[in-house]
Formats: sequence, C-alpha cells, structure tokens
Amino acid sequence: MQDIHRILASLHRPRLLMRAARIGAEDYRRTGHLPRLLGYGVLPRHGDALMKLIGIEAELEDQRTGLDAAYSLVRHVDVLIAIVGEAKMLRATHTGPQLV
Repeated sequence: MQDIHRILASLHRPRLLMRAARIGAEDYRRTGHLPRLLGYGVLPRHGDALMKLIGIEAELEDQRTGLDAAYSLVRHVDVLIAIVGEAKMLRATHTGPQLV
C-alpha cells in the first residue's frame, strides 16, 4: 500500500481541480461513482480501485496538458473526486478505529 500512498503524494494538479475534487469528495459514494467510472460489476477493493482510477486520471491529465479536443473537464473532476474519496476510505481502513 505504500506505493499507492507514494503515487498519491506525487500527484500535483492545478489548485482549482483539486479544490473541486475535495469538495465533491464530501458527497462521494463508491456504489454510485465507481460503476460509472470503472464499469459495472463487482466493486474492486479500495487499493485496486485507486490504481485503476490513477491510470484513468493520468490519461485525462495527458489530454489536458496536450490541449486535446477530446478532454473532458467534468470527467477529470469526477475521477479526481473518486480518487480523493477512495484514498480517504483506504486511509480509514488502514488506521482502524481511533480511541479518544
């Protein structure tokens, strides 16, 4: 899992994209978002879903920086929302319950 955390830490996107993703991640529901992005069927585990989402996001980032006419800002934000949401869920499952 350290590789996933390292990859996520190395992602640097424009501030506005990430702000939109963080705001959208507050309402993230994996049962509603992931099938739309990854295809319908059995939902993958958080780590597997993150790796697939990171691959999709890398393609979208290439389109954005390459000024590709097929680039979709809405899809890019949607994928970033899923990445932020899945990362939060993955972090929560690895830290376990917190005692106060």
